Amino acid sequence: MSRILSVYFDERLAGKLTQDDNGRLNFIYDAHYLASHKAYPLSASLPLGDEVYEDSVVRPFFSNLLPDDWARHRVAKLLGVSETNPFAILEIIGGECAGAISLYPEGQIPPKEKPKDYEYLEGEKLHKILLTLSQRPLLAGEKDIRMSLAGAQDKLAVALIDNKIALTKGTSPTTHIIKPPISDIPDSVFNEYFCMILAKEMRLSVAPVEIRWAESLPYLLVERYDRTADHHHRFHQEDFCQALSIPPELKYENEGGPSIKDCLELIETYSTRPAFDKIMFIHTIIFNYLIGNADAHAKNYSFLYQEGKPRLAPVYDLISTTVYPQLSKKMAMKIGGKYKPEEVMLRHWHQLVPDTQLARNAIEKDLKKFANDLPKKALSLSKKLKKKGLPSPIYEKIQSIVDNKCQHILKYWGADK
Repeated sequence: MSRILSVYFDERLAGKLTQDDNGRLNFIYDAHYLASHKAYPLSASLPLGDEVYEDSVVRPFFSNLLPDDWARHRVAKLLGVSETNPFAILEIIGGECAGAISLYPEGQIPPKEKPKDYEYLEGEKLHKILLTLSQRPLLAGEKDIRMSLAGAQDKLAVALIDNKIALTKGTSPTTHIIKPPISDIPDSVFNEYFCMILAKEMRLSVAPVEIRWAESLPYLLVERYDRTADHHHRFHQEDFCQALSIPPELKYENEGGPSIKDCLELIETYSTRPAFDKIMFIHTIIFNYLIGNADAHAKNYSFLYQEGKPRLAPVYDLISTTVYPQLSKKMAMKIGGKYKPEEVMLRHWHQLVPDTQLARNAIEKDLKKFANDLPKKALSLSKKLKKKGLPSPIYEKIQSIVDNKCQHILKYWGADK
């Protein structure tokens, strides 16, 4: 027997997600939703229309709402469902997803938000929850908790109310994401914080972050850009794998995932400000290369929709992976055909832009500016954070990577065409 989930877009019924007897998924927009002047597509891969979208498009979009890899395995085990069945997982935890989407069993109307439908988490209580996230990702199975976040890292969606951390219940939107330390990645919180603030110093659009403590445990608090300041409304967003119908297990280019060229073409096709967004995307690629972030795959880039108009979302998940010897140095997306950063030359950067002298000159100028400015800003930021009482040995390790890469670019500028 087929099973159905009602898909809501910012609390309006948008359509039906159906799983047939063979486990295949399809999606169709609701006729009343289509007739509304405020009908917006769920995805670039699911444009508005009355057709039935089949499994090949539907499964990647909805699967990408869920945690990745081992985190999904643990969530599914806690819920008593198969990790390969996104429908079954979303049926239980799909009430608060990334963007404006929420899912409920057919016939179940989302409960109205209550004024105080949350629970404050402070001190020892928050500390205990963060320590158990690796065993219970997203607090899966906890009563009244229906949240889902993509990604492989342990994290928790919360609301910041009167500057206090709170766990939301029912349909109340979350406003922030907590990222505790990664057990086998030393100083991961300080690493990501440093890289996010450094990106902001380089004028990239980034999600606001701060470091807080639960007892003696540091954690990164990331403000959600897909929620409004009043905490009551959701902006829609989707990552590039969703927009391109790529399942999460294929997010890396070498496994069949999107390339830089694919991402640029996606921006050109769908963004309401393609020229600006393509420049920002290239700047982010340069930044990730220089800080040694080899894990910048397509799920780390998203569209943010406002009134149905997509634009490149603020960047997130910026971390120097190269500082950890145990992690792969192979980049998630090739630069000019090269996965190994040490093999990337100027001519490979040229391959990312149109084959014109103007475009080549522009990316050379961007590379040179980043190579000139980034080491100075990294040094200044390191000193500033130490004065703020946020010291970490990871800063100097990131600085060393930045210095070496930037010096290489400036030293061989013009030598390799």
